[in-house]
Amino acid sequence: MTPAPVQLVLGEEELLVERVVDDVLAQARAADPAAELRRYKASELSPSELADALSPSLFAEARVIVLQAAHEVGKDLADAVVRQAADPAEGIVLVVLHSGGARNKAMADALRRGGATVTTCEKVTRHEQRVDFVRSEVRRVGGKISPDAVPVLIEAVGSDLRELAAATGQLVADTGGTVDEAAVRRYHRGRAESSGFAVADKVVVGDRAGALEALRWAQVLGVPSVLIADALADAVRTLAKVGAAGRGDPNRLAQSLGMPPWKIRKAQQQVRNWHPDGLAEAFAAAAEVNADVKGASAEPDYALERAVLRIVAARGRR
Repeated sequence: MTPAPVQLVLGEEELLVERVVDDVLAQARAADPAAELRRYKASELSPSELADALSPSLFAEARVIVLQAAHEVGKDLADAVVRQAADPAEGIVLVVLHSGGARNKAMADALRRGGATVTTCEKVTRHEQRVDFVRSEVRRVGGKISPDAVPVLIEAVGSDLRELAAATGQLVADTGGTVDEAAVRRYHRGRAESSGFAVADKVVVGDRAGALEALRWAQVLGVPSVLIADALADAVRTLAKVGAAGRGDPNRLAQSLGMPPWKIRKAQQQVRNWHPDGLAEAFAAAAEVNADVKGASAEPDYALERAVLRIVAARGRR
């Protein structure tokens, strides 16, 4: 499949942008294995240099020309990009990378109107977007992932898409294609905070067996007791803050509550099953276990188990 001669890539998510460039180059080389990739910082080119880069060579070699940060160019070069894109030479593919913002938007709009193939690579900033990315990444490499494994993987690896992509690919390869929560925990046992939050997630939804299992996982993996206790306290505080704020739009509440919308949305669903008296009891249990793991108790593991059971029981209090 030969790529369209003009490609407009809008957005600043580097991994996704690079994948578009790689895909275009792969298509060009499928048509002509000798196709060459040339990259230019757009703002450093003059109109004549751009014309030279896009001119057909004597031997008609195929080329993929990538203009990086095209939104930074001046008016003369912006006009030249639009002019050159209107009449591309055979065998040459022009890939224009633009931030997608207001700067030089007229140039991007003109390329779009001129028939450029447009790909959007907006920054992935929300938890829901990362969930979608992980799921699509698993499908891309031919695997399957269970719903409960996705948030655990994100918490274990973090928000960087390159790290998430690498971790996802490794998990799919090492598990034979099917990734579940146990596999994620096994391969990312070094992420202590993830295990602490996993315990807290089970506790606040009243999953007694799941909470105890997650706690034992964390203890076997050597997660410091302080981190688990902190995760329990954070979960209870989040429920209390979100519950007090009411049922407002998570996006509007994010600034006043000081937490991301996805976390507010999740807590809004969880807090519906909590009574104020139960939250008060959970607060007391979280405070007590924090003191226990910091020296008040000689047996922090037992203190954590007692706190988990106490908070789970508090959820059902009316």
